[in-house]
Amino acid sequence: MSQPTDYPDRPYFFDQGLQFSCTGCGQCCTGAPGTIHVGDKEIDRLAERLAISRTSFLRRYTYRYASGRSLKEYSNGDCIFLEGGRCTVYEDRPAQCRTYPFWPENVRSEAAWKRTAKACPGVGQGKVFDKQEILAKMQEALDAYDSM
Repeated sequence: MSQPTDYPDRPYFFDQGLQFSCTGCGQCCTGAPGTIHVGDKEIDRLAERLAISRTSFLRRYTYRYASGRSLKEYSNGDCIFLEGGRCTVYEDRPAQCRTYPFWPENVRSEAAWKRTAKACPGVGQGKVFDKQEILAKMQEALDAYDSM
């Protein structure tokens, strides 16, 4: 796990915050196939939620890649937990999902954020996340990835 980053007090394009509210549209849960990183604590939490053993959860819902685990997807790219356009494990979703759209690659520049907004109808809606909240979400995403 990476150590918390001491972000220098420097200007970011999001110094005044960024607005986001999950609309539950499922757009981030579908599309081109990818990797949905899931760590040990998340595996345990999801297995408990589904009332199955860890071993059963791993076999049924994940696959091994590199040194970690990913949630399975359907052939069309939909997450295995996406049903009827909604996440069936939303309250216990992995950190990768919880921190979206505040991933480092999405907030590295205003242009990257605008590209993200085209794919996510929640960008520009609801709560304004301040700079410190955004940096904390970015760190959570990095820490989750590092723990794989």
